[in-house]
Amino acid sequence: MAMTPTDTVNHWPESKCAKAFWGQHELPPYKRLLGDTIAWCDPRPGQRWLDLGCGCGQLTTALWLKSQGRLRQVVGLDVAAVNAVAFERLRDVVQPPATAEQIAFHQADFSSGLGSFADSQFDGAVSGLAIQYAESFDADAGGWTKDAYDHLLREVRRVLRPGGWFVFSVNVPDPAWGRVALAALTGLWRAPKMTRFVKNSLRMWRYGSWLSKEARRGRFHYLPVDEIVRRLGAAGFEQIEHRLSYVKQAYVLRCQKPA
Repeated sequence: MAMTPTDTVNHWPESKCAKAFWGQHELPPYKRLLGDTIAWCDPRPGQRWLDLGCGCGQLTTALWLKSQGRLRQVVGLDVAAVNAVAFERLRDVVQPPATAEQIAFHQADFSSGLGSFADSQFDGAVSGLAIQYAESFDADAGGWTKDAYDHLLREVRRVLRPGGWFVFSVNVPDPAWGRVALAALTGLWRAPKMTRFVKNSLRMWRYGSWLSKEARRGRFHYLPVDEIVRRLGAAGFEQIEHRLSYVKQAYVLRCQKPA
């Protein structure tokens, strides 16, 4: 990845940041987003899938369950090493249980691309509120660029087999994190561990402020949906469609690598 400014703070590899998002599946807005995303996925027996920015593996789990444990493999990729611990746990709790080969964790920063994977290695790819954080800094120009974002889209297309689908979510421009936090509180009384529920909601709101600040600097990319569609087309994807989710603070998109 390109050299970044000395004043840049990166929370993504931190265990504290990663764990703050482990409990987001308990929050109503995220449950809706997860449901909307997996509804557009069609994991079939024997297929391989890639989960970009996998976190603790909510989309990975959903893919496994939707396939009834008949996928050949799901690979979760994330920059935070602590998420490997979460993947070890979920292999035992999913039904049917999975081996380390069937549900694998790969630590990497996708801002640098997907060089660890071969061409046409996966039948499908998913991502939840992650690819917008692909970052690249042009030291000569002295500013952030969208080069890593565009490169990642091309890389996803490269590692998909012809006809493979990419289903992902990204935040809308200038997301209202307060609205997400407020909507999350509707699940407060149903939460099994209320204190943890409130703590996770507040942590994610706090990290949301950092994300919005960096997006305004041009480091992260909360793009209008028309621009996302255009960039997907430029990367070589077809059959592009989208919808709003996450209390209207995120887009879910689906696109296909030409057969």
